[in-house]
Amino acid sequence: MALEHSQSVLLSYTSKSQVVYDYDLAIVGGGIIGLTLACALKDSGLSVVLIEAKPYSVAAAKGQAYVVHLISERILKGIGVWDKILPQIATFSQVRLSDADYPDIVEFHPADLGTEVLGYVAEHQALLKPLQEFLQECPNVTYLCPAEVVRTQYEPTGVEISLKVGDESQKIRTQLIVAADGTRSRIREAAGIKTHGWQYWQSCIVAFVKPEKPHNNTAYERFWPSGPFAILPLPGNRCRIVWTAPHAEAKALVALDDRQFLVELSRRYGDQMGRLELEGDRFVFPVQLMQSDRYVLPRLALIGDAAHCCHPVGGQGLNMGIRDAAALAQVLKTACDQGEDIGDLQILKRYERWRQRENLTILGFTDLLDRMFSNNWLPIVMIRRIGLWVLRRVHPVKTYALQLMTGLRGRSPEIAERF
Repeated sequence: MALEHSQSVLLSYTSKSQVVYDYDLAIVGGGIIGLTLACALKDSGLSVVLIEAKPYSVAAAKGQAYVVHLISERILKGIGVWDKILPQIATFSQVRLSDADYPDIVEFHPADLGTEVLGYVAEHQALLKPLQEFLQECPNVTYLCPAEVVRTQYEPTGVEISLKVGDESQKIRTQLIVAADGTRSRIREAAGIKTHGWQYWQSCIVAFVKPEKPHNNTAYERFWPSGPFAILPLPGNRCRIVWTAPHAEAKALVALDDRQFLVELSRRYGDQMGRLELEGDRFVFPVQLMQSDRYVLPRLALIGDAAHCCHPVGGQGLNMGIRDAAALAQVLKTACDQGEDIGDLQILKRYERWRQRENLTILGFTDLLDRMFSNNWLPIVMIRRIGLWVLRRVHPVKTYALQLMTGLRGRSPEIAERF
């Protein structure tokens, strides 16, 4: 269901010293993370404008799929949108972790966490559409789409944002602007916030397949010297393949015809699900790690991929962004309730202190996993196989690793504690 375009109100001033804002905050980027923040602010008392450059039909057609961790489930439940998401996604109740052909496989089960499931896998549309529909129930949110930010001007009392909405130019004024516009965030770059990180030597191939045998709601993470290989269950007995390989190898694999690609895929996949059938196109993208030096400046906050991105091992990226959105929503609600200026740097630093360190832990953990397993150096092979032995047999270590990877360690947003 497409959302109607909304028009912004004009700038106005009651006096030289008192500014009337068009909105309390503007969220730039109407993807899953930007939508999550907007929906989480439904009952905050704040007026919000959500600005998305891509038409709704383009955003909805994105052929991606994500692991949804338990902490993200709880956040989306707290928002009130989970019941609309759950029927469209798959659960997984078992994870099988292995190192190439090494026979000592680590199995994770819900009993290891005391939960009913270990996580979920959702296609892009299954998350985006329910959030879009929920947004229509948020009277405090104005949705501008397609709309492009042309210029931002930061002032001590607010931000003036120049927009192009269709063929019209508009200006709005807010107390705060939130960048949720992805890894190449124009808002972050225009503000001069530096990032650190690196491009990996690997690219990631993603594809949908339909196996001959049932996937039994099992997720697989198999580490090969060339990179991690994941199989994620989807509804309709389909699976999502996330295959990491060195750039040249990944490029060569994608260039194969379907039959040859399936031959190579089966070598990695194994025969546990029988014959495989490709569904749709294959895509390849480079893998990188990135962390912004700062998540906030006066009148500016970064969330999601605008603030950080990581290796796809463990499916952490989207979930980190959802936690960012929930944390920032909590900080802004509290500030609003206490009559504080939500764009003040000291207020925004509460969010930065909360999320920057936790995200750095996940970035480091995923980087370590990839480097430890993506090589054949004998001392590292011995260390990681000892690690697998410990994971399999020492329950507190297994529980800790699961809690870290599912987001159940660290500070939990209040919205996630309602259930």
